[in-house]
Amino acid sequence: MRIPVSEAKGQLTELVRRAEAGDEIILTRHGQAVVRLVPVTAVPNRKARRALLEAARASGAAKAATGPDAARSQDFLYGDDGLPG
Repeated sequence: MRIPVSEAKGQLTELVRRAEAGDEIILTRHGQAVVRLVPVTAVPNRKARRALLEAARASGAAKAATGPDAARSQDFLYGDDGLPG
């Protein structure tokens, strides 16, 4: 949505609400775009980032299971003589 700055003055509350909802609001001056209203995304603090990182590490460690040895992972394709089964 493009709207002149002079009109936006009386509608600022509504324009901010629409920007928060995801609408693109561009304010114009003399037909030229000068400002875009966008919602501010919350930046997590250091403690929250650390907790997220630790949760990801714990989740990865829980999923890491020892599987077959890579050198032996294709053994089922071959017979006892070493030739393709």
